Amino acid sequence: MARNEPRPVIRLRSTAGTGYTYVTRKNRRNDPDRLTLGKYDPIVRRHVEFREER
Repeated sequence: MARNEPRPVIRLRSTAGTGYTYVTRKNRRNDPDRLTLGKYDPIVRRHVEFREER
């Protein structure tokens, strides 16, 4: 059922290896591939790349 939603909820996991995640929504029509964003990781106290996990 989640596959039919145009804006599904996704989890962004830190590439720093801390296990910290953000939860957000994305537009599947505009971003069909996995999303990558630069966001703040409070565990390492700096901005790192966060990638979409499925």
